[in-house]
Amino acid sequence: MRVLLKLEIDCDPDAAWRAVRSPRAIAELYGPVLDLAPLVPAGMPTSWSPGDDVPVALSAFGTVPMGRQLIHVSERTVTEPTGEVRIFRDSGIPLTGPLSSLDVWDHQMAISPLPGHPSRTLWRDRLVFGGPTAGLLWPVLWSMWQWRGARIRALAPTWAHDPEAS
Repeated sequence: MRVLLKLEIDCDPDAAWRAVRSPRAIAELYGPVLDLAPLVPAGMPTSWSPGDDVPVALSAFGTVPMGRQLIHVSERTVTEPTGEVRIFRDSGIPLTGPLSSLDVWDHQMAISPLPGHPSRTLWRDRLVFGGPTAGLLWPVLWSMWQWRGARIRALAPTWAHDPEAS
């Protein structure tokens, strides 16, 4: 099963790439509906790096346990006719909870300049998942990805802003 998003967002590709690699920025995409908390003593990294394996606990509205998930990070860059595309991949797997019946989890986010508008970003988001309950979970994940898309559009303009000097 697959869920796809293709968005034009109001920030430059470098800001979008920093957000994709930021656990805090990605967690904000799900808030306040879903919360991610690290399950390792070192906590969440400030920035994802290739090879990271971070187990997280998921909760709805900060109180209802939704299970645990392993986030496994990799990234690559490809060249397309319209320019460079940076791809962030989480190929971890749900460990417990409603999604643990899935045995395939491949989430990729591709970031590139919007053709003709280099100060804007083309964000492509693809989730591929499979398992015995994939068909039943598809509507739930599709709905969550629509929420995610709306949050990406809403938050993207804030990603490019540097904090003001105090």
